[in-house]
Amino acid sequence: MGDMGLVAKACGCPLYWKGPLFYGAGGERTGSVSVHKFVAMWRKILQNCHDDAARFVHLLMSPGCNYLVQDDFVPFLQDVVNTHPGLSFLKEASEFHSRYITTVIQRIFYTVNRSWSGRITCAELRRSSFLQNVALLEEEADINQLTEFFSYEHFYVIYCKFWELDTDHDLLIDAHDLARHNDHAISSKMIDRIFSGAVTRGRKAQKEGKISYADFVWFLISEEDKKTPTSIEYWFRCMDLDGDGALSMFELEYFYEEQCRRLDSMAIEALPFQDCLCQMLDLVKPRSEGRITLQDLKRCKLAGVFFDTFFNIEKYLDHEQKEQIALLRDGDGDGGGPELSDWEKYAAEEYDILVAEETAGEPWEDGFEAELSPVGQKLSALRSPLAQRPFFEAPSPLGAVDLYEFACGDEDLEPL
Repeated sequence: MGDMGLVAKACGCPLYWKGPLFYGAGGERTGSVSVHKFVAMWRKILQNCHDDAARFVHLLMSPGCNYLVQDDFVPFLQDVVNTHPGLSFLKEASEFHSRYITTVIQRIFYTVNRSWSGRITCAELRRSSFLQNVALLEEEADINQLTEFFSYEHFYVIYCKFWELDTDHDLLIDAHDLARHNDHAISSKMIDRIFSGAVTRGRKAQKEGKISYADFVWFLISEEDKKTPTSIEYWFRCMDLDGDGALSMFELEYFYEEQCRRLDSMAIEALPFQDCLCQMLDLVKPRSEGRITLQDLKRCKLAGVFFDTFFNIEKYLDHEQKEQIALLRDGDGDGGGPELSDWEKYAAEEYDILVAEETAGEPWEDGFEAELSPVGQKLSALRSPLAQRPFFEAPSPLGAVDLYEFACGDEDLEPL
């Protein structure tokens, strides 16, 4: 597939369309594509697909479909892993390919698949910034600058956070494991709701009270950035106990009751529910009395304050320490240009902490630190498993990636 980059450019496509172009012309099955076959394929696409979104979907979709499912992105992302200069340090670490690819796929669907259907349509792709980010892969050698989907540092933070909870390292966690996140900040009632299927619907890995690493990606991004549409939908689904599309006063009291108990155990006087309710109704300003809808929360600039009040004790106390005027200022923004999202701030801070912990740990072997610079080249994760495994199997062209089921055993990958 070495010449496909030139072919992509000749077709007027961004460089990293080379994988989809190759696979779309049947290269996956034969290992090569004839000029005649490629031209016939491309001519058909130009006739039937009238913009980049339609062409990209057509190249990656399964026969007979007009949408993309998660597995459809694997060949494209494996090519990015294999050939992007910002991921060259992964070349000899094929065990990490599937973890990174799974993370990026979840981030794609989290942001692009606004219908929660598990199927990305041309219309959804057009409304997103995904194809612009694919084009930026060619221009940006530092993959970590592409924070919306492709950042390795963001993957590293998510994977390390999961690793801390996944004590048996089978890449599945139960409610007890997830409850330990951020020192038990999230209420047990909300943890139970996450495992109820409200936000893991259709996921193959949800079995016997466990969720997969893929599900954890959605959880962590939603937990750390409650301003995005997907995050607001995530937590709304969890709080809407009866699934009627509105949060009733009963549902709010159901979650707040546990918050009160936890505050009491910390010797902190909790607001009576009626007082808290008045504050939250004033914050959200629902259009219908006695019920809060998803649209009410999306209109509200402080949905995160609302959600944390009902199920995150640590962030609730943090909000309480801030002046309301400061919260409103944060919600409005200063109009001075693009700001980092809450997720980007969190990922940057946590990555710096992980790097500091690694720097304070064992020194790298001679020569290795320079090879992996800067700052360990984002891959302290590889030190232990690579030291134990001097030889590696070459990754297959498509990368054996199962998005949800991972075998445990000697494939466990310790991040720290």
